[in-house]
Amino acid sequence: MAPLIDDDPRIIEFDVRTDEMLVNMGPQHPSTHGVLRLVLRTDGEVVSELEPHIGYLHRCAEKIGENLTARQWIPYTDRMDYLAAMNMNLGWALVVEKLMRHEVSEKARHLRVLITELGRISSHLVGMGAYGLDLGTFSPFLYAFREREKILDLFEETCGARLTYSYITVGGLTADLPPGWLEKCESFLDQFEPVIQEYHALLTTNAIFIKRTAGIGVLSREMAIDYGCSGPVLRGSGVDQDLRRDGESIYTGMYDGYAFEVAVEKNGHYPRDHAYPAVPVDAVLGDCWHRFFVRMLEVVQSIDLVRQAMDRYAACKGPLGEPLKLMEKIPAGDAYLETECPKGQMGFYLVSDGSAIPWRARARSSSFSNLSVVHELCRGCLIADVPAIVGSLDIVMGEIDR
Repeated sequence: MAPLIDDDPRIIEFDVRTDEMLVNMGPQHPSTHGVLRLVLRTDGEVVSELEPHIGYLHRCAEKIGENLTARQWIPYTDRMDYLAAMNMNLGWALVVEKLMRHEVSEKARHLRVLITELGRISSHLVGMGAYGLDLGTFSPFLYAFREREKILDLFEETCGARLTYSYITVGGLTADLPPGWLEKCESFLDQFEPVIQEYHALLTTNAIFIKRTAGIGVLSREMAIDYGCSGPVLRGSGVDQDLRRDGESIYTGMYDGYAFEVAVEKNGHYPRDHAYPAVPVDAVLGDCWHRFFVRMLEVVQSIDLVRQAMDRYAACKGPLGEPLKLMEKIPAGDAYLETECPKGQMGFYLVSDGSAIPWRARARSSSFSNLSVVHELCRGCLIADVPAIVGSLDIVMGEIDR
């Protein structure tokens, strides 16, 4: 039989019609990275509108902070970004110290850098592994959690906890490192550094992963700034901003003497897998792949910062310093400070009436701002691309519902 051609009378034209539907993704969907409900208006497979609904993990953390002393609220900051609890502890401790004009010892400063950069690595490992799950591959998740467990072992030796630590507190840290800890950390870094190439082989240069993420969820530089995005989401769009370098002096002072370059995507190119050298994707800066790649760059950056911090900490002969008393009064006034957490810029606002209990305690969540742009990124995409876009933002709901 001769093949059908366009003017063949045997061809029957069909008028394909689709109906708009409202589809719920979440709040129990595994690809929403927590109890997040996404309401999708779809026309066939195309998403015409997306609206995020939050409030399924509300813990009233800010109001609780107005009924506890500044040090007593530290455990509640753990539960905000529970994947980077050390970094949450640091933000609140710094804003209280800013209002009290309290300076920690040199040894405590370097130990804080060491611990929070390890926390950054741990958070990005979860983000990388879970992103693989979002796109249908399980192996990266197992690889990532294998290494993350070793970081949690180090944290457990330090403070006795593996998820919510309350280790960095107002006035310093709750305890010094145990004997032999630095050697174990050095051994972990030596083993971990070569493993990063496995992640690049599994995801970064994988042709299927590139096709699922390249050119998807493009966030322009202007849109990222307009929506208040920060962290890898902002730097993945080519904006060179990092509070460890550009923030307030009380925070940037922690990194005085440390050498590091901000991980930011500038050229918008994609790697080519040797097995699949011709991936037909045009380079578009600020898509899902670039946001993922910035996190991978930050893992290498944090390894170097941890090594620098270990050297400086080991060279300090002075005392670690004592945390402030549990019922220490805070001077009357207000203070606000943002720190560069793994998800982005996390800010804490404190108002004191001169008592030990804050009159107001507020948090500015990086994940909240990053999530706010999701309806723009998903407009016009396919339903299958929604998990890729949401996963590339690396949100955590405990930080949003506070």
